[in-house]
Amino acid sequence: MNKVIASPAAPKAVGPYSQAIQAETTLYLSGQLPIDGATGTMPESIEEQTEQSLKNVGHILKRQVMTTQM
Repeated sequence: MNKVIASPAAPKAVGPYSQAIQAETTLYLSGQLPIDGATGTMPESIEEQTEQSLKNVGHILKRQVMTTQM
């Protein structure tokens, strides 16, 4: 059974896909834009954009852990 994983802290998907799908013990994440989910802004430098994209992945992973423990 597939389970949709979505974090309100990461930016919403901009197309007909999910932030992540859990299929049994495997988690499939979509690519993450460097957008701050709280403010909707994107940093200017590539370093800051990379950091923001990785933070968004972290938000989704944290949400997956929370839903697994429920």
